Amino acid sequence: MKNELKQVLQLPVIVAALGYFVDIYDLLLFSIVRVQSLQDLGVSPDHLLEKGVFLINMQMIGMLIGGVLWGIMGDKKGRLSVLFGSILMYSLANIANGFVQTELQYAILRLIAGIGLAGELGAGITLVAEILPKEVRGYGTSLVAGVGLLGAVLANIVSEMFDWRMAYMIGGGLGLLLLIMRVSISESGIYSAVKKQKEVNKGNFFALFANKQRLMRYVRCILIGLPIWFVIGVLMTFSPEFGVAFGITTAVSAGKAVMYGYIGLSMGDLISGVLSQQLKSRKKVVGLFIAFTTMAMLVYLYYPWSTDGGLYFCCWLAGMSIGYWALFVTIAAEQFGTNLRATVATTVPNFIRGAVVPITFLFMQARTVWGIITAALVVGLFTVAIAVWALYKLEETYHRQLDFTEADDDQLVPVRD
Repeated sequence: MKNELKQVLQLPVIVAALGYFVDIYDLLLFSIVRVQSLQDLGVSPDHLLEKGVFLINMQMIGMLIGGVLWGIMGDKKGRLSVLFGSILMYSLANIANGFVQTELQYAILRLIAGIGLAGELGAGITLVAEILPKEVRGYGTSLVAGVGLLGAVLANIVSEMFDWRMAYMIGGGLGLLLLIMRVSISESGIYSAVKKQKEVNKGNFFALFANKQRLMRYVRCILIGLPIWFVIGVLMTFSPEFGVAFGITTAVSAGKAVMYGYIGLSMGDLISGVLSQQLKSRKKVVGLFIAFTTMAMLVYLYYPWSTDGGLYFCCWLAGMSIGYWALFVTIAAEQFGTNLRATVATTVPNFIRGAVVPITFLFMQARTVWGIITAALVVGLFTVAIAVWALYKLEETYHRQLDFTEADDDQLVPVRD
């Protein structure tokens, strides 16, 4: 175990983990300061939920756009170019968020920040997966997510110590400081070998749609993550509204709900990574966590919560249940060749994050018919059912070496030195 730890704790892994830490801080900050920031901009209490959904959707649309752009660049120009470029964009955008005066400015900057935030995780997981041997790969990618997800904790602490404008500026400043560390890390050897091969088709997003087998592999990688962003985008983000529906008299803080949820998510990611290495299977562990997520949804929605503390505990539990986030991205990276790996690993998590747009739309529509609790149950179980189907059809990738590329006819070609 000591030797395995030594293998994992390499500078690129540490830098990727810290980068994702700052990424999550900036990504979740809006959910934490949503109410305070919108009130300061003059939004009436009756429109806080509606405007909040709109701004979250703007951020997620940005992540959809950025996921494709950064993913293509990661395979064409390199993993490091994405790590540098994405963090610079979202850091500057978040500093600018501290100066917004209108809802329109806020929406535009959340869109730009979303584009920047889209590149961090996919490029980091791809880099770590390619530099670590398969025997410790799961430990490395889980460490990145486990440390990174704690950025939500810092975001909540900072938001309680400072006003929302300063919280945005601090996040942007942390990102700019991190750029200094990134100067000392190198590109993965596998990618460097592929980059020299001019005949290999690199970063062609449309190649994912070139044949049915590859397309379905890609779609299934996306769909297994649906329950994750239902829990984050609905149960955690709108915890104040659920608190009212549950009859909790103390005001529920979305910031605290997100913080406790992400503490659980960080713990779950570390556990799922270790389990996948011990069981030598990605699929079995993801299946266990999806079942855990289903149980946590039911507890959240139907246990008779009477205090805000009880609801925060359930957010922690639900967060732990979706702690297969790093494993989900690792599976996506392992499913595809080096010439498409960054494209896939970057677009997949961002398409799932972007899925919060239709998920919240369905939730809001169902809410008008069945009420907030039943609507959440129906939409949540729908995401679980799709994830189970997608997981069943995916190949196991635990033992797979990653030194291969994908030809246009879907054949796997070993990487030549």
